Amino acid sequence: MVKIYQNYPNPFNPSTSLKFDLQRREMVNITIYDLLGNRIKNLVNNHYSIGSHSISWHARNDKGQPVSAGVYIYKVQAGEFQTTKKMILLK
Repeated sequence: MVKIYQNYPNPFNPSTSLKFDLQRREMVNITIYDLLGNRIKNLVNNHYSIGSHSISWHARNDKGQPVSAGVYIYKVQAGEFQTTKKMILLK
Protein backbone atom coordinates (compact mmCIF):
# COMPACT_ATOMS: atom_id res chain seq x y z
CA MET A 1 0.00 0.00 0.00
CA VAL A 2 1.11 3.53 -0.80
CA LYS A 3 -0.08 6.67 0.99
CA ILE A 4 0.42 10.05 -0.64
CA TYR A 5 -0.09 13.23 1.37
CA GLN A 6 -1.02 16.66 0.06
CA ASN A 7 2.06 18.81 -0.42
CA TYR A 8 2.86 21.15 2.47
CA PRO A 9 2.67 24.06 2.58
CA ASN A 10 0.04 24.61 -0.09
CA PRO A 11 -0.06 27.31 -1.40
CA PHE A 12 3.72 27.66 -1.19
CA ASN A 13 6.60 30.03 -1.90
CA PRO A 14 9.47 29.31 -2.42
CA SER A 15 9.39 25.55 -1.75
CA THR A 16 7.08 22.72 -0.76
CA SER A 17 7.42 19.13 0.50
CA LEU A 18 5.77 16.06 -0.99
CA LYS A 19 5.45 13.22 1.52
CA PHE A 20 4.63 9.57 0.90
CA ASP A 21 4.61 6.30 2.84
CA LEU A 22 5.54 2.89 1.41
CA GLN A 23 4.75 -0.51 2.90
CA ARG A 24 7.28 -2.23 0.62
CA ARG A 25 10.25 -1.25 -1.52
CA GLU A 26 8.95 0.43 -4.69
CA MET A 27 10.17 2.29 -7.74
CA VAL A 28 8.81 5.83 -7.26
CA ASN A 29 8.40 8.46 -9.95
CA ILE A 30 7.16 11.97 -9.16
CA THR A 31 6.68 14.36 -12.07
CA ILE A 32 5.36 17.92 -11.99
CA TYR A 33 3.19 19.31 -14.81
CA ASP A 34 1.60 22.66 -15.57
CA LEU A 35 -2.15 22.86 -16.22
CA LEU A 36 -1.58 22.44 -19.96
CA GLY A 37 0.02 19.05 -19.33
CA ASN A 38 3.57 20.18 -20.10
CA ARG A 39 6.20 18.39 -18.01
CA ILE A 40 7.95 20.90 -15.77
CA LYS A 41 10.16 18.76 -13.56
CA ASN A 42 10.93 15.08 -13.08
CA LEU A 43 11.40 15.31 -9.33
CA VAL A 44 12.32 11.69 -8.55
CA ASN A 45 12.72 8.41 -10.39
CA ASN A 46 14.29 6.03 -7.92
CA HIS A 47 13.73 3.01 -5.68
CA TYR A 48 12.62 3.81 -2.13
CA SER A 49 12.58 1.52 0.89
CA ILE A 50 9.73 0.84 3.31
CA GLY A 51 8.76 3.84 5.45
CA SER A 52 8.01 7.56 5.21
CA HIS A 53 9.76 9.77 2.67
CA SER A 54 9.69 13.49 1.90
CA ILE A 55 10.86 15.23 -1.26
CA SER A 56 11.21 19.01 -1.65
CA TRP A 57 10.47 21.02 -4.78
CA HIS A 58 11.96 24.48 -5.00
CA ALA A 59 9.74 25.73 -7.87
CA ARG A 60 12.33 25.14 -10.59
CA ASN A 61 12.04 23.28 -13.88
CA ASP A 62 14.32 20.54 -15.26
CA LYS A 63 16.74 23.25 -16.50
CA GLY A 64 17.00 24.79 -13.01
CA GLN A 65 15.02 27.89 -13.99
CA PRO A 66 12.36 29.32 -11.65
CA VAL A 67 8.78 28.63 -12.74
CA SER A 68 5.98 31.18 -12.70
CA ALA A 69 3.25 31.41 -10.11
CA GLY A 70 0.22 29.23 -10.74
CA VAL A 71 -1.37 25.84 -10.28
CA TYR A 72 0.73 22.73 -10.87
CA ILE A 73 -0.13 19.04 -10.90
CA TYR A 74 2.15 16.40 -9.44
CA LYS A 75 1.81 12.79 -10.55
CA VAL A 76 3.07 10.07 -8.23
CA GLN A 77 3.69 6.52 -9.44
CA ALA A 78 4.83 3.82 -7.05
CA GLY A 79 4.69 0.29 -8.40
CA GLU A 80 1.11 -0.28 -9.61
CA PHE A 81 -0.18 2.76 -7.69
CA GLN A 82 -0.71 6.11 -9.43
CA THR A 83 -2.36 9.40 -8.36
CA THR A 84 -2.29 13.12 -9.11
CA LYS A 85 -2.69 16.13 -6.83
CA LYS A 86 -2.78 19.91 -7.31
CA MET A 87 -0.51 22.48 -5.70
CA ILE A 88 -0.36 26.27 -5.91
CA LEU A 89 2.78 28.39 -6.21
CA LEU A 90 2.33 32.01 -5.08
CA LYS A 91 4.88 34.74 -5.71
